[in-house]
Amino acid sequence: MTTSVTFQVPGARLPAHLQRHPSSELPPLVFLHAGVCDHRLWLAQLETFAAERTVLAYDRRGYGGVEIEQAAPFSHLADLWAVMDAAGLSRAVLVGCSLGGRLALEAALDRPERVAGLFLVAPAVNGVPAPELDAQEQAMDAAADAAYEAGDLAAANEALAALWLDGPSSPAGRVSGAARALFLDMDDRMLRATPPGTALEAEPSWPRLEQISAPTELLWGDLDLGYFFPRCEAMVARIPGARGTVMPGVAHLPSLEAPEAFNTALAAFLAGLPG
Repeated sequence: MTTSVTFQVPGARLPAHLQRHPSSELPPLVFLHAGVCDHRLWLAQLETFAAERTVLAYDRRGYGGVEIEQAAPFSHLADLWAVMDAAGLSRAVLVGCSLGGRLALEAALDRPERVAGLFLVAPAVNGVPAPELDAQEQAMDAAADAAYEAGDLAAANEALAALWLDGPSSPAGRVSGAARALFLDMDDRMLRATPPGTALEAEPSWPRLEQISAPTELLWGDLDLGYFFPRCEAMVARIPGARGTVMPGVAHLPSLEAPEAFNTALAAFLAGLPG
């Protein structure tokens, strides 16, 4: 049964999608969304993989439908463990995109016994050197910032869609239809969200990638920002046993714009996990 639930954490209420499989012994999937989205980034994956195992996706503080009861210092990592505990998930495969990938890496280093695998989509990484944007990417990023500072949230939303959904080398509007409409709604909620308070930093992950013990695969789109190519390649080389896949024809959010191809890649990763 599909269930919309809300998890209480200190100072906030986090809406989520939790679908329990009645009999599966496969490790659950916990989906961690990108910073321009919310848990609805994973709707196509939740529907597909609920047929074989328990699935969970939730909104982090500052996104989606989160209710901030008290703005105060908080930890995304502590929230993840609290959500998994409340859902009764002692161990799970973490599927994280962008900032969600950063959180997945932090979790795998913090409590490796609770992470059965990592499927990382163009991940951010705590402690990685600042990325170098090319001229086009800098201009698009600056346009989004300028629109936000001017209070023109609609223009900021469209600028972020051009950068992160379409990709900096693609024409604005490359991704259309339901995927674009959903992105614009998710991103609009992020732009208008109540400030959640100061996010406490976890220990940097970048210097410790060699310590990751969970089976790991990285996936990134060939239309994404350029710095993800060397970053992901370096991570594949440094994380023990990691594999890397470049998905053609997509930018930063392949699970949204190409869900069938993404699901095929994720299913292949899951099939290769130790029993």
